[in-house]
Amino acid sequence: MGGEGAERVGVKGQMLPGIAGICMYMMVMTMVNVYAGLTGVYGLGVAKVGILTLCTLLAAGIFGLLRLRKWGWALVTAGCLLFATGYFYYFSKMHAGFFLVQGLFGLVFFLYLARQETRERLR
Repeated sequence: MGGEGAERVGVKGQMLPGIAGICMYMMVMTMVNVYAGLTGVYGLGVAKVGILTLCTLLAAGIFGLLRLRKWGWALVTAGCLLFATGYFYYFSKMHAGFFLVQGLFGLVFFLYLARQETRERLR
């Protein structure tokens, strides 16, 4: 009733524990993709440059989200959705359960970041 408004007064600028966990997961996935890109897994052409560019943007977004900035939130939310979409695509082509699990992780993280409670804590 009346206590809900009083609880939400001082939440701006306070990090939820899930945000830190999502940032750690996304940082690991970014480092794995950078390593794969630098070792030539994605080829030597446009795909390699594209992956390294996206990973650079995602790494900047992760550090922005850890500081609770809206631009960091936007980059990490887009990265979660891109990771989920890519893993679901690989699952549809290769039928390996690992890709389905990774895609579901990305989708759950996207939905967590898209909640109103998460967005209202950003600066």
